[in-house]
Amino acid sequence: MGKELNELYQEVDRQAHELAEQHADRLQCSLGCCSCCVDEITVFEVEAENIRLHYPEFLTRHTPNPPGACAFLDDAGACRIYAHRPYVCRTQGLPLRWIDELPDGAPAELRDICPLNESGDPIESLPPESCWTIGPFEGRLAALQSELDGDQLRRMLLRSLFQKK
Repeated sequence: MGKELNELYQEVDRQAHELAEQHADRLQCSLGCCSCCVDEITVFEVEAENIRLHYPEFLTRHTPNPPGACAFLDDAGACRIYAHRPYVCRTQGLPLRWIDELPDGAPAELRDICPLNESGDPIESLPPESCWTIGPFEGRLAALQSELDGDQLRRMLLRSLFQKK
């Protein structure tokens, strides 16, 4: 399972890097920028297990960042598990697009971007390939989760990974 997740992360990083280079003029993200790193981020168990595998002592000896921001941020706003951060963290800040269903059942493309990265062409005018498309990688993650946990696509808060002292 770890090999497949690592390969998925490598592909996500490659594609996210290409988009970040394409949008370098608009992206304000840098070390310590943590506006997108909120407390409500959830991950599949397969990603939680990956964090537990790589940070067992950290999860038992350290305390989470105070509520409101991601539990894994340090005092300077940097990620303490950056090398093994979850999928959702790897695409933060990029222009995002996804297909949703309108109340009448018709599909609609929606887009979003961190407010700090709104300068430049409106994201609605970008070609689809200039945005991170939400769906394909989430489907692959769900498949990895199914291998681990059957049909249960249970998600958990990142904060819940810390062992209570």
